[in-house]
Amino acid sequence: MTVNVQIPAVDPGLHYDSHGVSDRLALGFTKTLRFCADTFFARRYGHRAIVLETVAAVPGMVGATLTHLRCLRNMCDDKGWIRTLMEEAENERMHLMTFIEVAKPTLFERLVVLGVQWVFYLAFFALYLVSARTAHRVVGYFEEEAVISYTHFLAELDEGRTPNVAAPAIARHYWKLPDDATLRDVVLVVRADEAHHRDVNHAFASELAGRPVTTPAAPYPEHADDIRLAA
Repeated sequence: MTVNVQIPAVDPGLHYDSHGVSDRLALGFTKTLRFCADTFFARRYGHRAIVLETVAAVPGMVGATLTHLRCLRNMCDDKGWIRTLMEEAENERMHLMTFIEVAKPTLFERLVVLGVQWVFYLAFFALYLVSARTAHRVVGYFEEEAVISYTHFLAELDEGRTPNVAAPAIARHYWKLPDDATLRDVVLVVRADEAHHRDVNHAFASELAGRPVTTPAAPYPEHADDIRLAA
């Protein structure tokens, strides 16, 4: 039985239409990585989450760092971007810490993480320097794919192909879930997180492109004020 947890509604089919070469490049890059992830992980969604969340936590930290330095150089306000991006990076790291408790990564997957994270960090850092707009659009499209992946994960749980085990303690603490929460509840709140990051990054990209931002960000689930779980 699934616990009745108040979780923001998510539109899993929401897609931002590409406008111009920058957006099309971002979308093409994302679809290429999606194909690689589908080929490598197939339906092993827990293991997919572990590897991909190590990558997903990179853009927020890179964006926050470079925005911070730019604001120092220009002696200007960041308009709240730095905190938003830092929180995104921290949130993605909590996704990783949660799924490590659910699906123990293999040695090979740990080696994949080491290689992919460094390559992606350097590539994304360079991209953000060249075009912050394209970088945020890439993240927006990444998060669209993340929402789709977690929707498939929910189907696996609902159809019984993946056991709906108890939610890890770290997840219950971070998302303020009840003691009898399950993995399905965790996937729902993680998907809601990703939907929020999707809309925020698309909004940042549109703002940098000089286009109006008319769609509000999907609501965030409630998170613990202190993310560290007491021993």
